[in-house]
Amino acid sequence: GVASVVAGHPLDTVKTRLQAGQGYGNTLKCVITVYRNESLAGFFKGMSFPLASIGIYSSVVFGVFSNTQRFLSQLRHGDPAGSPSLTDMTLASIVAGVISVGIGTPVELVKIRLQMQTQPYNKANVKLNSTVPGSPVYRGPIHCLRTILQKEGIAGIYRGNVAMLLRDVPGYCAYFIPYAMFCDWITPDGSISPNPFSIWVAGGIAGAVSWAVCTPMDVVKSRLQADGVYLNQYKGILDCVLQSYQNEGLKVFCRGLMVNTLRGFPSSAAMFLGYELSLKAMKRCQTETSP
Repeated sequence: GVASVVAGHPLDTVKTRLQAGQGYGNTLKCVITVYRNESLAGFFKGMSFPLASIGIYSSVVFGVFSNTQRFLSQLRHGDPAGSPSLTDMTLASIVAGVISVGIGTPVELVKIRLQMQTQPYNKANVKLNSTVPGSPVYRGPIHCLRTILQKEGIAGIYRGNVAMLLRDVPGYCAYFIPYAMFCDWITPDGSISPNPFSIWVAGGIAGAVSWAVCTPMDVVKSRLQADGVYLNQYKGILDCVLQSYQNEGLKVFCRGLMVNTLRGFPSSAAMFLGYELSLKAMKRCQTETSP
């Protein structure tokens, strides 16, 4: 999880600015603008909170997916270690997507609120209650979380949760299923398990496919969660969809598509490789220490 955050966060910042910000134009212009105005540090805004929580989030997502698969295999075939069917993988992906929203929504909200602050916080000359775009509102992730709780309550922490649910359920189906398929396809016949290169490639492709599928709803989620840093523009998910379409047309729902797809490859490749290698290391350690 940590590997995926470090590998993907700079492009995630660019994606969020393109989807929820104004005046950034295309991807290259956005990268140049962020670098000129905020230097290299601007690409890593909002990274500390996902970095601190990604271990729990990844453990829950991968754990729920794997255990649901085992449960379904036991239920259908009487063998939890049996090869899962496409239906089993789909159901396990849906369950993982639903469960992930409970943990992921607050993390995404804080990350996006911090990413959308275009100036560093300076206590000496900035008022925290300023509503002028460009003026910072939050000192860091904890202050951001506390401020949202004070102003909007628990409901504010879960702003954009329906959009995230509509993004993550199909997104995880397009994440785990292509990964399993590409791993089987790339792995040479006769091999017990895929090699690290196969895992890296399959994970990267799965990430690119998944983000391409869920980009339209990711745009809506980003806008809903960024809304409230300075002004409250949207009443809900439907209002956000309608306003975005009326103002910018259908193309708005493809904003950040290229960045999402590019970011999805290294981020997911690192995630799956870290996951598989960690599992192998822990299994080997258990075998060596067993009497």
